[in-house]
Amino acid sequence: MDPFSAEGELINIHNAYHQGQYQEVIDFDTSALSSENHLPARVLQLRARIALGQTDQVLADVEGEEETPDLAAVKALAQHTAGDEESAQQLAQDLVENYPDNGIVQVLGGTLLQAQGKSDEALAVLAKHQGNLEAVALIVQIHLQQNRTDLALKEVQAAKRWAQDSLLVNLAESWAGMRVGGEKYQSAFYVYEELASAPSTSAAFSIVGQAIAEIHLGRLPEAEAALSAALEKYPDEVELIANTIVLNVLAGKPTEELESRLQQVQSSHALLVDIQEKSEFFDTAAAKYSPRVSS
Repeated sequence: MDPFSAEGELINIHNAYHQGQYQEVIDFDTSALSSENHLPARVLQLRARIALGQTDQVLADVEGEEETPDLAAVKALAQHTAGDEESAQQLAQDLVENYPDNGIVQVLGGTLLQAQGKSDEALAVLAKHQGNLEAVALIVQIHLQQNRTDLALKEVQAAKRWAQDSLLVNLAESWAGMRVGGEKYQSAFYVYEELASAPSTSAAFSIVGQAIAEIHLGRLPEAEAALSAALEKYPDEVELIANTIVLNVLAGKPTEELESRLQQVQSSHALLVDIQEKSEFFDTAAAKYSPRVSS
């Protein structure tokens, strides 16, 4: 097989993964890939299975192969997704200490460290990357969660110098642009609109991005129409449900049914955790002002 063709196939698998086409990633025929591309492709397929909730299958698949750091990192991610936080944390910590230059360890280890609230440690691991676009995207996400839009933009601009047309760089730029606001909302909308026109892109993935941009642009009816149509087709798509909840709050519409659906699909979703925390804060505050009736 032509090595350039093989590399192109790996890029296609990589792009499909980051466009949310998880089943397509799993279904890719990797038998013709070169030996050096086989492991990266397998890792992407395992990660796609984790994204689809198939953690038990993934853990069984990598059993006994933990000496390969890439597969051990996948095991840690599967453990985390399955709720075995202690094992995932220990394995991730061992991996980032023993294989600091491994790209998959950097990305998945950084992901797990960030999930544990260890942003500085995650950034320290990711900073060691050598041209790893996934690491760049994750660094941008972490900076945005830290409300350091300036650092996120700096990371995007640096990456554009060597990966101008990369899908992940374009996405990272749209994430940062949505935080900057103004005309950047429209730019982000165009990125997702272009992705939506690509036949290999997940419809749910692109619609969520477009809808978020529409919400920021004040085009709530357009966002509602897109999300409603997508939810009919993908009723269990987590981010579709979550962003429709946000839209309904902004539009003054009820959210209870959608919150219940999200609870069933992914009870640990960050939006539900945030809603619960704010509800508890409200109850605590309200208790201080409860009326006292003297007998």
